[in-house]
Amino acid sequence: MNREMLGAVIRKDLRLWFKNRFLAVITIAALFGYAGIYYLLPSQIDETLEIGVFAPAIASALSAPLEEEGVILEQYASEAALKEAVTEGEVPVGVSFPGDLLAALALGERPTVDIYLSADLPQEFSDLYPILVEEWIALMAGTSMPVEFNEEILGPDMAGSLTPTRDRMLPLLAVFVLMVEVLGLASLISEEITTGTIKAILITPLSTEGLFTAKGIFGVGLAFVQVTLLMLVTGGLIKQPILILLILLMGAVMVTGIAFLMASASKDMMSVMWKGMLAMLILAIPAMNVLLPGLTTDWIKIIPSFYLVDAVHQVINFDASWGAVWSNVLILAAFAGVFLALGILALRRQFR
Repeated sequence: MNREMLGAVIRKDLRLWFKNRFLAVITIAALFGYAGIYYLLPSQIDETLEIGVFAPAIASALSAPLEEEGVILEQYASEAALKEAVTEGEVPVGVSFPGDLLAALALGERPTVDIYLSADLPQEFSDLYPILVEEWIALMAGTSMPVEFNEEILGPDMAGSLTPTRDRMLPLLAVFVLMVEVLGLASLISEEITTGTIKAILITPLSTEGLFTAKGIFGVGLAFVQVTLLMLVTGGLIKQPILILLILLMGAVMVTGIAFLMASASKDMMSVMWKGMLAMLILAIPAMNVLLPGLTTDWIKIIPSFYLVDAVHQVINFDASWGAVWSNVLILAAFAGVFLALGILALRRQFR
């Protein structure tokens, strides 16, 4: 394989990329824009404690003393409304007191208080709420009183430590950066097919395999450099940098294969754009699940970007090691190989 020819094709693509004002602008704007979004998002978690309550007959006795301690009580008209609020994420915790709570305590009975927990509430926090409710009851009754608790987790159990929004959003920004490069590479290849530039290149000593190698190096390299810079400026490479870089490299290979497929099925830039936007929306779904836990179910695992997003999320936000994400890396590598192979096969037909 002629290295000089490979270098010439890669340099040509790089010149064309930055000669195209649209591609040059979105490349630079995307990198700075996404980094800016990251730093504009809050880095701290709101420490105000919001709790939903269904407490017939004792609601007024609860609110006043707790508001001074930073606890905000949201009153709900029924237990069903309270459970729905916890399930939908309006409040992280719901507490349902029986209507005859104080009367039962006065008779020496042991009433049951229902506590509804959001699926993504950390375990260490969920253990504190029975203690908190006991304090409430003691405050109202004037002395410690025995009660029983019935705890229920609403939604899929996604317990984990609290993570600032911007750190949960970082995998989504990585997907967007990768997909911007997909749009650009697919547009360049589609234009070269339409204008006959590809066939002219293949008349030279460069073989078809060499052309694919050059396009692959250019696509993977540009996508990998862009997403690595994003991680670098946002601090995403602080933890397990080699593992993160490997995950991002597999992602860059995968989106390069997707770009090949889009280019083979597109006749002009507009065709590339609408296909690219559709692909971007689909690949962003797993990242939205990280932002809003419980939004989707296990079906998102059929989307290839899930394994990139999940691995990056675990490493950056939960200090996951190689052993925790090795299956994600292998599956992502398999998807990358499949998409690259399919993209090469599809483009090869266009060159004939």
